[in-house]
Amino acid sequence: MTNTTAFDWRSFLLRWSGEWADSLPDDETRDENDEAARRARWLGFPPTSEERIAAMEERLGLRMPPSYREFLKVTDGWRHAGGFVWLLAGTKEAHWHNNESGLADMFEEYLDEDAGPEERREADIWRRGLQLDVESDITHVLMDPEDVDEDGEWAVYTWAGWRGESPERHANFLEFMRDVYREFHSLRARRSDGEPAFANDTTHKLDALVEEARLEALSGGWERAGKALDEAKEYGRPRAAGLGDQIRRLLGQTYMVYFDGLVTDPRYAPELLPPLVAEHAAHSYWDDSTLTFHLRGADGDLVSLAFAMLDQVRNGTYRYTAAGPFGEAVERARELARWGDTDAAWRTLIDALPLWEPLGPDHLAPLGWVADPVLGPLLTPERGRELLSTPRGGQASKPPSPTAGLDPDNLAWLAQPDPANNHTSYRFVLVEGVEPEDLPGRLVDGDGTVLNKPMTYWEAHHKSQHSQRELSSHDDRALMAVGRAGTGWSFAFDGDPAPFNRQRFVSPATAASAGTRAVVVWSGLRTWHGEPFFHLSVARDGAEQYAFTYVEGKIHASGEIPQALDPSQFFGDPVDGGVAERSLLEAVTGEFGACLPRHAIVNGRLHTFATRSWTRPPRDGETYAVIRMHVGVARPADGEQTEDDGPESS
Repeated sequence: MTNTTAFDWRSFLLRWSGEWADSLPDDETRDENDEAARRARWLGFPPTSEERIAAMEERLGLRMPPSYREFLKVTDGWRHAGGFVWLLAGTKEAHWHNNESGLADMFEEYLDEDAGPEERREADIWRRGLQLDVESDITHVLMDPEDVDEDGEWAVYTWAGWRGESPERHANFLEFMRDVYREFHSLRARRSDGEPAFANDTTHKLDALVEEARLEALSGGWERAGKALDEAKEYGRPRAAGLGDQIRRLLGQTYMVYFDGLVTDPRYAPELLPPLVAEHAAHSYWDDSTLTFHLRGADGDLVSLAFAMLDQVRNGTYRYTAAGPFGEAVERARELARWGDTDAAWRTLIDALPLWEPLGPDHLAPLGWVADPVLGPLLTPERGRELLSTPRGGQASKPPSPTAGLDPDNLAWLAQPDPANNHTSYRFVLVEGVEPEDLPGRLVDGDGTVLNKPMTYWEAHHKSQHSQRELSSHDDRALMAVGRAGTGWSFAFDGDPAPFNRQRFVSPATAASAGTRAVVVWSGLRTWHGEPFFHLSVARDGAEQYAFTYVEGKIHASGEIPQALDPSQFFGDPVDGGVAERSLLEAVTGEFGACLPRHAIVNGRLHTFATRSWTRPPRDGETYAVIRMHVGVARPADGEQTEDDGPESS
């Protein structure tokens, strides 16, 4: 906490005044008061006496907070408090606002019946606050006599209707003045073409701080660097925002991360455009003019590159590349990630990070990969901190401890009720000694089935529904994600299966096991609809070895089931579905040594394909329905339906 009574107001205000005077163009037209302030290099007024302060307090009925009293002893008011308050009150002008602006009524209109005491107290600031703004650009400055700390300091609230934001709170008058001093610097730093640079002792110190922070960040000291860059950003220093945004983005922050000042530099565009474009693409309701705004100042070629990249991100074809050994590691990591081994993919990237080559001095870390549809899901806040803590770019320091892997070496995680894992019913196929890309040949009728490009399950599901032209009540073709299931196994996984029908169910294990071994699991022990169920079947060389199904409280088994998988030990009376499911999955893990990659299935993007039906065809006498949908065509002028218009059922 700052000791507000010991603060050197005079030195602070003299420095501010001198910087203001030096920043004024010689040919600028100024009013008489500003011209006098420029010549005197003093934005203030003569100091006031203790007697005048006491008289003010008697008029207002309260003792003023310490920092405001100390300020008045140096200057009885202030000109140009930031960019929007042109005159700040001294002892004569300060007065109770008493809802002079009518803003109390406006803010109270926004309160609903559930508004708490704190919200009502904030709205009432316009009735009880001490007004300090005398002349301003519709900007209000009020000190709150009811928001007082242990040192007797009053909080200061500022609000400008044109900003469209809630009132901003400053802890005390000193903090308010420091904030508007930073605002003054930030506005002066944005010089128009032809204007001299805004340079003084303060800016030189801040720019040196930015450079120290840059080297600190490359050495792995991202926390200290981030704080220094945040401070310099508040003063509007060039580079500070663009450097700090690189740290923020790797920590998973995207709000107001624009890489300002760097993203429009062609040197850095290959790395900084992708995350900017990806965040824009993630908000489908954003107009593309928003992206153009964030690229203001860029040349036409760079803007064209950004929109070409936007198309790639939107259709899932953007592919991150990098130079040198790190770029080679990127390719290896992508190959691992697209088959689900995200832990190994992350370690591949991190191990190669010391070999990464920055695109320029203000490039703090590789960033383009976060927009890659396969590599991007690798990022978590913990992994972002690990990357930022790793020395790179020619800097040397102690590397961080590796982050823990995200994938358990088992199947039991599927039984954990987790907000990120809503798979209450799921099914999967495990095939031994087969590569993931070969699974369609075992689970699809006919040749030529290819895997879809990597996408999330919900992206794949939406695409499948959009292209589907026929729905059948007897057909159950599973949309399955594929990948590697630990050492020696591949998997196909469906996290949103159709309802289970034991009478018509056909396990794909037999067909999948040609020349090898295959395992099928379908669990619905926590299903929200229908009876709880669980199925396991194991086949080798095209023949089923054993299987069991638990449904409607009964076990139906065949073949010689190993003791570890004997269903009778999992389904007692009564059956606890969650406990039984976890125990069964642990037993399957122990029996076959396979596992499923949690992070890739829940958060990542994997290849998908549609299998043959998991149900047999209908038999004679069994009823079923088929709905066929035809692509719509324009209706005739008379509005009559054409032959190919709309759905058809049979």
